[in-house]
Amino acid sequence: MTVLDRYDPVELGARLAHVRWLAGGTGAGKSTLARVLGERYDVLRYDGDRAEAGYVGRCTPLRQPYMCALLRMSKEERFAARTPEEIFLSMPSLHGETFEFVVEDLLALPADRPVLVDDFRTLPREVAPLLEWREQAVFLLPTPEFRRRALGERYADPDRARANWGDGDHAAALAARLGRDELWDEEVRGQARERELAVVRVDGSWGVEELADEVAAMFRLSEGG
Repeated sequence: MTVLDRYDPVELGARLAHVRWLAGGTGAGKSTLARVLGERYDVLRYDGDRAEAGYVGRCTPLRQPYMCALLRMSKEERFAARTPEEIFLSMPSLHGETFEFVVEDLLALPADRPVLVDDFRTLPREVAPLLEWREQAVFLLPTPEFRRRALGERYADPDRARANWGDGDHAAALAARLGRDELWDEEVRGQARERELAVVRVDGSWGVEELADEVAAMFRLSEGG
């Protein structure tokens, strides 16, 4: 039995009422935005990328088959050797394998101030039952051009590209990554539309400070809670 089975969604939502969820697509600037909001307000940031390392020891073949399969792959196999569709369909988060770990971690954190979850893996269908107001979760979705520029700059560093994709064809891995991310965006957009959750289009027309103003209002951070 997982933490999601032990609690009624309404009860769990009440326990996580201090949490704000920042999710969406990769390359949209979520981490930068989370840092700005953290500097402005007295919030505790939950970094999903850093937390992921802690999921490994908790996953089991029965409950997290996709994650376990991913862990058995080499870095080269994860992207360059597969199509965008294959990568997308095998994502552990697409199948709800990581959300229970996020919730477990959040319940273990202090609840005396807002907690900002910065995690692209969180899907609208998972978080919607836990929200006390619609804009407690915000999904940032970049335009393809914005993401292509952001990821191109990010992985122009050979060491960073090698850390993610090993010694394979980095150009092919980046192309597969971009294709997968477009499919992920479509999934997030569709789920958010069905549940009337907040989606913010990121195309570079707003600076990070302006975006922080908008998201802080949605998160009700300026209200002190």
